[in-house]
Amino acid sequence: MRWLGPVTTLPVPIPHDCSDGFLYAYWRRPHAYLDPRIRKGMSSFWKIAGAEAALERLAADLDSGAWEARYGNLMELDAIDAGYRLVVSQG
Repeated sequence: MRWLGPVTTLPVPIPHDCSDGFLYAYWRRPHAYLDPRIRKGMSSFWKIAGAEAALERLAADLDSGAWEARYGNLMELDAIDAGYRLVVSQG
């Protein structure tokens, strides 16, 4: 990335009510991942092998309360750092 010159890398927090529809947009609304219309708008799902089996496990975990037991603390957060970064060139 030398051609960019000096850069600053900044985290891009994902708000709990993000409506963009990218992969981590629904981190606090996991039921959305079960909706085929929502998944159709996520390019990541076009490449994820075995997604159907994982979605079945997600549905079962949501129904049983296992998801909430493991990840319920996420419901208290307004935003998360899911690893997205903004690279700003200073040159």
